Amino acid sequence: MSALQRGVLSKGLPPKGMAGHIPEKKLPPGKSFTPLPFSDFFDSKSTVNIDGDNFNIYLKGSSGPVFLLLHGGGYSGLTWACLATDLYARIECRCVAIDLRGHGLSSCINEDDLSTERQIRDISAIISSLFPISAGDDSVPMIVVGHSMGGALAVHSVSLSLGQIACVKIVGLVVIDVVEGTAMEALGGMITYLRSRPAQFESEEGAIKWCLSSGTVRNSTAARVSMPSQVRKRDDGKYHWRINLLRSEPHWKGWFKGLSSTFLSCTAPKMLVLAGTDRLDKELMIGQMQGKFQTTLLPRVGHAVQEDSPGRLADELARFAVRYRLAVPKGGIQFNPPMC
Repeated sequence: MSALQRGVLSKGLPPKGMAGHIPEKKLPPGKSFTPLPFSDFFDSKSTVNIDGDNFNIYLKGSSGPVFLLLHGGGYSGLTWACLATDLYARIECRCVAIDLRGHGLSSCINEDDLSTERQIRDISAIISSLFPISAGDDSVPMIVVGHSMGGALAVHSVSLSLGQIACVKIVGLVVIDVVEGTAMEALGGMITYLRSRPAQFESEEGAIKWCLSSGTVRNSTAARVSMPSQVRKRDDGKYHWRINLLRSEPHWKGWFKGLSSTFLSCTAPKMLVLAGTDRLDKELMIGQMQGKFQTTLLPRVGHAVQEDSPGRLADELARFAVRYRLAVPKGGIQFNPPMC
């Protein structure tokens, strides 16, 4: 087994010889598993209708650059809840977190079409609807941030479509814990992992408890706001997964194939945030040595970096925005000086 495979397994896939079971850890007594409302973190939510498909959007802030936040497969816009709060406390900004097709509170006619092309069209249409441009208006500066599947969609969207929308100007691209080589190698284990999860839960509290005890998320607050949006109560009274990710398997390779070269070709300032030290593929290693993007490593976190360590990630995003003069710090907070 390669070091890469061991790293993938350590992030939550069942250990070798334990297919069908994710080992759980004991949680401290007295810990709360009560769900937290979105309103504790975001200012509002709204629905955007695109050709009969209804997309749920979480919003925070009213001025400054827009951070467009794209979640990974199986998550929802609420995976960004803690990060949005921490980022807003550091810099003047707006946060827009979308429930992508088939996820969270969004409701689409065809929820199984999670192809890269379909989701890029969704994202572009949503942004055009949220930020219509009028005569004399300036384009809205936007930093696109994506995690896992959302990281791949962020790259493809910036490369193919978002830069063509008159109402926005892409000024930054941040990809969180997804690298083409690692992702492609891990796809075979994803089926085992998805089948190893509980099929249902007795309550939202039970889902939150599993999320924390399995190590899927290590931050209690993040799990309490994010996990309930990943399950849905059905007629049997049980809480089942909101999306059957196994049905998205035909699209997995399309998300990640060619990701490294496309990422490097994007002209906006770029940052790659990783949860490990051995996850760059050859193309990205060369690009990093050539100074084509910034790499940030956040140790002691799992795959859901934005949930496990929202404060540290918010620091890095704020530094990135201030360094490129994209945002203004709040309350005398000091970040690295701007680049000359």
